[in-house]
Amino acid sequence: MIEKDLDIRFQEAVEIASEMTQASLPQDVQLRLYAFYKQASLGTLDLKQTSNYHLRDAFKINAWMQISHLTTDEAKEQYIEIINSIVKK
Repeated sequence: MIEKDLDIRFQEAVEIASEMTQASLPQDVQLRLYAFYKQASLGTLDLKQTSNYHLRDAFKINAWMQISHLTTDEAKEQYIEIINSIVKK
């Protein structure tokens, strides 16, 4: 039950984030949200699948690698916390 509740809360946070514009979020927050989203939905990054990428992608991959030690549930919680802190402002 708790895991399903987490999934619901995560999906709600993703929906809120999808309504935000890139201009409304600092780039560091965008990168953290990206990394937590990827870790939450795909798990740990597989570097073998990232052979062709540009500089922008390198920043995204680096952000994801920095949190790769988190479980998917921990990443969902962090994502939710960031979205909630933005909404409260």
